Amino acid sequence: MPLPPPRLGVAVVTMGNRPREVAALLASVAAQDVPPDRVVIVGNGSPLPEFFGLPGELTVIELADNLGCPGGRNVALRRLRAFGDVDVVIELDDDGLLVDKGVFRGVRDLFASDPHLGIVGFRIADEHGETQRRHVPRLRAQDPMRRGLVTTFLGGGHAFAMRMLEQTGDWPEDFFFTHEETDLAWRALDAGWKILYEPTLLLQHPKTSPARHAVYFRMTARNRVWLARRRLPLPLIPPYLTTWTLLTLSRTSSLGGLRAWAAGCAEGVRTPCGERRPMRWRTVWRMARLGRPPVV
Repeated sequence: MPLPPPRLGVAVVTMGNRPREVAALLASVAAQDVPPDRVVIVGNGSPLPEFFGLPGELTVIELADNLGCPGGRNVALRRLRAFGDVDVVIELDDDGLLVDKGVFRGVRDLFASDPHLGIVGFRIADEHGETQRRHVPRLRAQDPMRRGLVTTFLGGGHAFAMRMLEQTGDWPEDFFFTHEETDLAWRALDAGWKILYEPTLLLQHPKTSPARHAVYFRMTARNRVWLARRRLPLPLIPPYLTTWTLLTLSRTSSLGGLRAWAAGCAEGVRTPCGERRPMRWRTVWRMARLGRPPVV
């Protein structure tokens, strides 16, 4: 039997440096044929202008400090949870755009049809309809339109069941930037929830490189080590980190980038990573059956 239609909330985190993009995104939220019940926008260490014309309840939160992407999103989640009237939260990058008016209806119907669905990942494509390989959450990434259950999701556009977050916990704030999606996804899978990649749910997003951020190489390495220490059974930590070391060495041509990456690895080893709660071996097997065992 289908579940009752879930009540939808929207969370957007911005550093205040994309006012036109945020205004366009919020306008596309307002244009959805299924309006959200709540919209929360967080200024991550930045003041925000006033926004008008949105459906539902709009809440603007201005933080004195930049808490990073996961920290800012957790602020929005806590506010949505405090309202007590949101069942599914949709999180969107501040430079994204919903070009289809039926995205929220699609999200609502997916969660209403499956009580075990925890996360729905959107397809990310640029204004020409092209999806970058790194935005397809599976190893065989040639066809971005292939729908199915996966082991991770895209941080730029996705939806969470609030019931799942009550069980798994929210974003890992200490990560600040990169790999926070994988940490949350592995916790969700270990708790028995499904992660669905649904390419018909499109978030238009400019084509970018994650290396554009000055902290990319260091935090990518540090957080990868933290992720392994937090979530993997001990026998899988060496092959996981070895695989990603070889991939990084083969893909990175910048000597400065490699130096920052090496410093991040050392930081990941010597600094606290948070509570260690390794996934169960049955979750490892489940991920392998889904096509992506947690060694790559």
